[in-house]
Amino acid sequence: MTVGAAVVRRRPPAHVRRRRLIGLVGTHAVLIALAIGFLVPFVFITLTALMTNEQALSSQLWPHPIRLHNFIDVFTKAPLLRWTFNTLVYSCLATLGVLVSSVPVAYALARVRWRGRNLAFMVVLVALMLPPQVTVVPLYVMWAKLHLVGTLWPVILPNWFGDAFSIFLLRQFFLTIPEEYLDAARVDGCGELRILFTVVTRLAKPALAAVALFSFLYTFNDFFLPLLYVGENSHNWVLSIGLAQFRSFHQVQWNLTMAATLLVMAPVIILFFLAQRAFVEGVTLTGVKG
Repeated sequence: MTVGAAVVRRRPPAHVRRRRLIGLVGTHAVLIALAIGFLVPFVFITLTALMTNEQALSSQLWPHPIRLHNFIDVFTKAPLLRWTFNTLVYSCLATLGVLVSSVPVAYALARVRWRGRNLAFMVVLVALMLPPQVTVVPLYVMWAKLHLVGTLWPVILPNWFGDAFSIFLLRQFFLTIPEEYLDAARVDGCGELRILFTVVTRLAKPALAAVALFSFLYTFNDFFLPLLYVGENSHNWVLSIGLAQFRSFHQVQWNLTMAATLLVMAPVIILFFLAQRAFVEGVTLTGVKG
């Protein structure tokens, strides 16, 4: 056999190819069934949102005629724009606070050598496992004494003091960055802060995008904390609280309720599909090294 001769790949036997085909068809069938099961509630919400009130209360599955005016009626029957503005203020400021506060802490736990670093990381892990309901009472008393209950500040300000999950996720990614890059920056005379902002943050864009997306989606869908702090002040309601109250006020009008639900779901779905690549890449890279 000459060196330049082409390598002939041996074709698998018929029973092996048949077994692979059956396995491939079975796997795709299961995935398609799961996808259909996931999409059925969304399709039901969409069809109900396009019905009249009489059709929504009947056994009909397809809207006839299609009523697009339901989406306009939602804005006239509830201050949806005000709730959207409050939600965006909460989500954007909280996400910005998580990034600003968590990045330096994660870098210090991953790359800066100091006494007590492992103990501090254990404290972060304990805070990660601690449910937020445990600290609700003392925090509520503190915000009440500061006269901030009824505003969005009690749900925004804590994010500017670090988030345990974000710190853990970023630390795991920072550990995957080669130490040679940081040593080269130190040789050039860079301090730790300059290394963080000029080297590490540029290499950590996928992790930062994943953390930002996690934080935005969590705060956008958050119901418990806004209900606790701003539940009595309807002027500062977010979309999650407003949608729950809208459902209680218009529980017989299922077409309007489903239209409002669809409008609330749309930004989250669009954001996830637009940032899906950064989200998957960031989560994958942060799990490379523990």
